[in-house]
Amino acid sequence: MKNILLTILLSGTAFAQNKLEEVAEFGKNQPIGVAVQTGTNRLFVSFPHTEPFLYAVTEIVNGKRVPYPNEEWNKYLPEKPADHFVNAQDMYADDKGFLWVLDSKPAGAAAVIGEGGTETEGTFKMLKINLATNTVAKIYTFGGLDKTKSALNDVRVDTQNQLAYLSDPGLKAIVVLDLNTDAVRVVLQNHTSTTVTPGYKVVIDGKEMTDDKGKPFKSDVNGIALTKNNKYFYYKPINHDKLYRIATQYLADAALTPAAIAAKVQTVGNAGVTHGLEADAKGNIYFGNSPEHAIKYISPDGKLHTLVTDDRIIWPDSFGIGADGYLYFSCAQMHRLPKYNNGENRVEYPFRVFRVKLGE
Repeated sequence: MKNILLTILLSGTAFAQNKLEEVAEFGKNQPIGVAVQTGTNRLFVSFPHTEPFLYAVTEIVNGKRVPYPNEEWNKYLPEKPADHFVNAQDMYADDKGFLWVLDSKPAGAAAVIGEGGTETEGTFKMLKINLATNTVAKIYTFGGLDKTKSALNDVRVDTQNQLAYLSDPGLKAIVVLDLNTDAVRVVLQNHTSTTVTPGYKVVIDGKEMTDDKGKPFKSDVNGIALTKNNKYFYYKPINHDKLYRIATQYLADAALTPAAIAAKVQTVGNAGVTHGLEADAKGNIYFGNSPEHAIKYISPDGKLHTLVTDDRIIWPDSFGIGADGYLYFSCAQMHRLPKYNNGENRVEYPFRVFRVKLGE
């Protein structure tokens, strides 16, 4: 494994020039996924199925939620999973005018965050939605995926190689979905770059994140990003300081052995406790730092920058970049839920999505 960026320098220049702006608020509905269509700046936000529940996938219009692609898809009908959202997890707006929605409800034993299902198999699908017509163009069901152990989390779509890359903390791996065949390959499973650092504790606001069963929080590979030229794929576990990347040409090569793919992984640098990731057109990689209530980014020259710090940045979970030069992100406040506070709800309502000007 190569460490391509040996020195990470802290730059505070961007911090003083950027301010957090509230885009929308959602009461007690917890936002997770965020996606922005670059050309039109349309903003989409998804919500997991937790009570109180309103919609799974929404477009934000004048600060208000509109069910997307329509109200029928957003009716909670778990007995009809083929044409209704079960548990909307993540979204990605590609460069071809499509919104990709990952609907992921892991089996109970595989769930990383939340309770998961009670069934022995999880429920997984991904929608490809035409943003010009607001209609579902195709549905993927992940052929060959071990749905008893999978916990598909985040998705990015490589339109050049016709592949989707998904983080799977349940399998401790990257899942590569062939968009032509709906078949999957599992790569980098149990690799150093996809697994938690042993003994790594998530400590936010001076408190270790431990659930109601006394189990410390941990998540293997979670946040992911794809550069706008589809050349590099970035990823990291939450309980792990280092950020990694791999060239997509190696993820696309089905003939490579596990050892050969592992040899292509590059260490980018230290990022700390992060959740979602995002890349801009300049190659900057953005991420939240929960303990510092900050949004940071690593620029192509290897420097670490603080974009903004604000007490309202509480578990920044998912990111999207608009044509207006802003980074949009949700704050899920996961560590403040009753599950991680001996039954006490420490969430600061309302839940919100914010934006901040991009770095240089």
